[in-house]
Amino acid sequence: MLGKKTSILLLLLLVLGCSGKKDETTSRENVAEPLNLILMIGDGMGISQVTSAFYFGEKTPNFKQFEYVGLSLTSSTSHLITDSASGATALSTGEKTYRRAIGVSKDTLPLPTILEQLQAKGYQTGLVSLTSLTHATPASFYAHVKDRDMHEEIAEYMVNANIDFLAGGGIKYLSERKDGHNLFDSLLKFNYNVDTLSLSKPVMNKQNAFILANDALPNKLEGRKDFLPEATKAGLEYFEGREKPFFFMVEGSYIDWGGHAMSDEMMIQEVLDFDKTIGVVLEFLKKHPNTLVVVTADHETGGASIGKYYEIDENGNKIEIPKKVKVNFNSDQHTAALVPVFAKGVGEELFKGIYENNEIYHKMLEVLGTKNASETISKN
Repeated sequence: MLGKKTSILLLLLLVLGCSGKKDETTSRENVAEPLNLILMIGDGMGISQVTSAFYFGEKTPNFKQFEYVGLSLTSSTSHLITDSASGATALSTGEKTYRRAIGVSKDTLPLPTILEQLQAKGYQTGLVSLTSLTHATPASFYAHVKDRDMHEEIAEYMVNANIDFLAGGGIKYLSERKDGHNLFDSLLKFNYNVDTLSLSKPVMNKQNAFILANDALPNKLEGRKDFLPEATKAGLEYFEGREKPFFFMVEGSYIDWGGHAMSDEMMIQEVLDFDKTIGVVLEFLKKHPNTLVVVTADHETGGASIGKYYEIDENGNKIEIPKKVKVNFNSDQHTAALVPVFAKGVGEELFKGIYENNEIYHKMLEVLGTKNASETISKN
């Protein structure tokens, strides 16, 4: 009789153990391969920029949906305080380089980018930016030039990069060129659906290029509507409809510009817009769990902090308002502050801790099961 009771007890313990709370980390073994990868870069977005979404937004920020959060150090090989070019190149290639470099090593040798590597494995690819698509952050995923201001050379890389979905600015670098070439003709020759007027519905059986501003798009204070979340949603629907894995980089560009302008209002509105876009991506993740979402920054801008809010009374006394806070800046430049790394989806647990920015690339490829290519690639 004792043996029977023992067996029943063991069975109950087994059932309870199986029905208890499971490990919330998404298992790479239990998700169908290949995986989608979405990398979101809040340009200039440090901890205080993220914090602003919690105090100035009307609802709980989407940032709060992440359970795995890390910090990265952003210094380049030439400067402790990096720029977007070297910062994004570290993210795209896994190798730190000098300030102003686009897709090249500290010795100016071309480096394979994660976009190019995954493209070679059959992935769809896409880039969304609020700046010109030839600007430092998006350019670092497809171009290989020694200086970020080589916009016309970068534009040549872009039209030859075979990217499936492009949305941003930069008309003048394709059509108002010193060499007299119109690179829109090249995009049409390569069978792209090209739109310079609006973010129209992507054509499913073509690659799509929505290049909607002469240079950068307007910032939120200048009246930009929901371009970033809408372009991101359009890209995700396009990739989803084509039923192939994809790599998608989305940049919230003007968080950085708000810091440079030392404009609390611009910074706040751009962070909230970026957070709204994160919401679009996380909704996609819920429907497609074979996806990794990584949200980070190339550097922090402005030395921002969230501090006490004061008003001056009728006697000229400074009075703290207990229920309000204020954004303060101590610079109009980039800083060496550590920046956050948020991860959700397959392999999310790899992104906790503190590490160098180039390690983000290696962590992403580890999740995807793709080894780093050691050889360099040739320039187009």
